[in-house]
Amino acid sequence: MKRKLFGTDGVRGTANSYPMTAEMALMLGAAVGRYFRNEHGGVHRVVIGKDTRLSGYMFENALTAGLTSTGMNVLLLGPVPTPAVGLLTPSMRADLGIMISASHNHAADNGIKFFGPDGFKLSDAVEAEIETLVDEGVRPALPENIGRARRIDDGRSRYQERVKSTLPSGLRLDGIKVVVDCANGAAYRSAPEILWELGATVIPIGVEPNGLNINEGCGSTKPQKAAAAVIENGADVGICLDGDADRIILIDEKGQIADGDQIMALMAARWAAEDRLAGGALVATVMSNLGLERFLEGKGLRLERTQVGDRYVVEAMRKNGWNLGGEQSGHIVMTDYATTGDGLMAGMQFLAEMVRSGKRASELTRSFEPVPQLLKNVRFGEGQAPLEIASVKTAISDAEGLLEGKGRLLIRKSGTEPLIRVMAECEDPGLLEQVVDGIVAEVQAVA
Repeated sequence: MKRKLFGTDGVRGTANSYPMTAEMALMLGAAVGRYFRNEHGGVHRVVIGKDTRLSGYMFENALTAGLTSTGMNVLLLGPVPTPAVGLLTPSMRADLGIMISASHNHAADNGIKFFGPDGFKLSDAVEAEIETLVDEGVRPALPENIGRARRIDDGRSRYQERVKSTLPSGLRLDGIKVVVDCANGAAYRSAPEILWELGATVIPIGVEPNGLNINEGCGSTKPQKAAAAVIENGADVGICLDGDADRIILIDEKGQIADGDQIMALMAARWAAEDRLAGGALVATVMSNLGLERFLEGKGLRLERTQVGDRYVVEAMRKNGWNLGGEQSGHIVMTDYATTGDGLMAGMQFLAEMVRSGKRASELTRSFEPVPQLLKNVRFGEGQAPLEIASVKTAISDAEGLLEGKGRLLIRKSGTEPLIRVMAECEDPGLLEQVVDGIVAEVQAVA
């Protein structure tokens, strides 16, 4: 069944524009309420978290209205990282978890992500069924069955204790100076507090959210501010999170930036050495660098690729019993500890390796030499389908011919924004720019 509302990570868009309107949030709340009341007996409960966007208040209230109208009891966590919702949904015996966030997008956007009672994101099939229920309209419960809503004041603290518990017992971060950039997002309190409690010297930035500055010039998509802070303060490492703290980018003591591929390479090699890497496999998406694949092969390990989206990484991990995966963008999924990408947990694992090995961050964030990779995004208008145009198809075919035996090409439509992403890898920088720029020009001509 084709989905109309849901993208690769829930429902997302500009606040107060379809589909991210208060009316749609109410209808989605009523639809998921109906779905989970039909599927599960007994007391019905849903956990809702959000990031720091101004529109979060609106969507929190609208979802609560829709859910309680169908008999669901709502537990409101307030601002917490996305993985906290994945953790607390099964912990609080809820039927459903909801995170209100547009992750790394700018403040005007927002999104609604859904987690099942096991703490994992809903499958495509379930999301399609929920869309059908949205189309059928709200079917309220009887007056005596209307649900209740209450605030949960210690949800953030419960999550923070879980993050700390993933470290070896007794491990401390004394003597390590850390710049942590919280993107003015959901982890603006959790991240500095966790690091301080473990003994680190903490230099926090991006910890003054005002509802409109989430991801603005900071965070995992704009790590330059944190890199400058690392140099200025003589820090040992920088940790950059995104707006909902489910992804991480690292910065070494020299101010050099390391993406998710380098973090996964380090963790896979370490876990394999400790006989902890299930199946000898790391799961990543088609976006991960060819250098990562070659590095793993050299260690006798495998890179299993999925389509883009951490949910698809997790689905492959669960299906095959693998326990480590993620994305180049910084989602790091460790199913031994969490149900979704968790930037804070991944950061803790990296810091633990610094302590264990006694090595500097620069020695741990360069496991392999990346194959030159170029990614460009082209924005297109509503209702357009650039990849269906003959001239664009021809440009892509020509580029594939030029790269045959020399590299690889990936063209895809973003699941969260109206963008065409054009990515290529090749040892020849000149050829790399030629093929990417050629396709970008054709898409721009018709977009």
